[in-house]
Amino acid sequence: MKTNINFLKASFKDFENIPDLNAFERAEVFQEFTNYMEENGQMNFRFMTSINGCGPEMWVTSPFNKTPTKCISLVSNDYLNFTQHPKVKQAAIEGIEKYGTGAGASPLIGGHHDYHELLQRKISKFFHRSEDSALIFTTGYTANSATLLALLKKEDIAILDMAVHASVYEGCKETNVKMFLHNDLETLERILKDAHDKFLTRLVIIDGVYSQDGDLAKMEEILKLTKQYGGFLMVDDAHGIGVLGETGRGAIEIFNMLDKVDIISGTLSKAFGHVGGFIVADPKIINFLKFQSRQQVFSSTSTPAAAGLLKAIDLIDEEPQWRKMLMENVAYFKKGLTDLGLDIGNTESAIIPVKIGDAHKTGDAGRLLLKAGVYANTIVYPGVARKNARIRTSLMATHTRDHLDKALSAFEYIDQKLHISSTKRE
Repeated sequence: MKTNINFLKASFKDFENIPDLNAFERAEVFQEFTNYMEENGQMNFRFMTSINGCGPEMWVTSPFNKTPTKCISLVSNDYLNFTQHPKVKQAAIEGIEKYGTGAGASPLIGGHHDYHELLQRKISKFFHRSEDSALIFTTGYTANSATLLALLKKEDIAILDMAVHASVYEGCKETNVKMFLHNDLETLERILKDAHDKFLTRLVIIDGVYSQDGDLAKMEEILKLTKQYGGFLMVDDAHGIGVLGETGRGAIEIFNMLDKVDIISGTLSKAFGHVGGFIVADPKIINFLKFQSRQQVFSSTSTPAAAGLLKAIDLIDEEPQWRKMLMENVAYFKKGLTDLGLDIGNTESAIIPVKIGDAHKTGDAGRLLLKAGVYANTIVYPGVARKNARIRTSLMATHTRDHLDKALSAFEYIDQKLHISSTKRE
């Protein structure tokens, strides 16, 4: 099908809504584009498949290589590698043996089991709140989207840092939305001031750790401004909880704000090594969400394997060495990348981007990395702005120095081929 789109310069954004084409025709054109990308070596735009689960090394197949290949994995958010921890596995196995493989119903009509209740109480305690201060969801995505859809209506406003997760944007579809540039306090204050007398609920929503740059929110200043103008603050700390802070309570703990944030959202699929999400808030908000969140009312909840989370949460305190090992790896890898002249931005977490800019050169970098035995994420629009493409790496506690050195050597080789460092870019 002919269009005016130049595949050589196109990004995914160009295919969101092609004028004069219906949904099926748009899908056909997009299929042609992804075929073109694959034929021209941009295979990182397609899905790759792991055959051995999460770990510092993964066996993967891809459109580029159909034979399973062992690679150093820099793609997993399983930061502490708890998906492979023997104690977590055993707890999950025992949960399945006791309860079976499914929850059987939505929480409101019989699908709420005692392991769900224990998990919610444990999450509440983890954040030093009363035992009825947490609610779990089937994913971190729905924790955000379902909560915001339930809470915010046409009389309210969500004030978003532009870099928040897509799930937040989806959750704000039934309310008013204003966005401020990432960590831009001046713009935030202007929006708060203007919204003060116009909306009943003024909810500022930020991340603790931002998922693409790995940097932290200016949380103290944002909270001060929010409260100055009578607003509420929600922090999605999916990438910080379990990893950052003196006791692993996340970026919020770094700023000593665990008792000050109105709504904390997080995921169970990263540091805790399973799947799911949660909200921590005043018990009255939690009670409201139990009965008003559509995801709680109409969707089955987490399976008995979630019993593994009961142990994973305990391990944050019982085995702090995993966080220490992770942070040592982060420091080592960041230094290695910056010594190569690569742009890693302002990351302060286990997410370390290598910023390249050009989407097609970024695709080439991802392909060459995989050929060199390093599996990293090629991030282009809509994951980031069109001119902000990058290779996104995520480190784990179980990466060895040998793993990291091999990855650094691969980046050095790619810089020689593609000139991606700040000193070699054309």
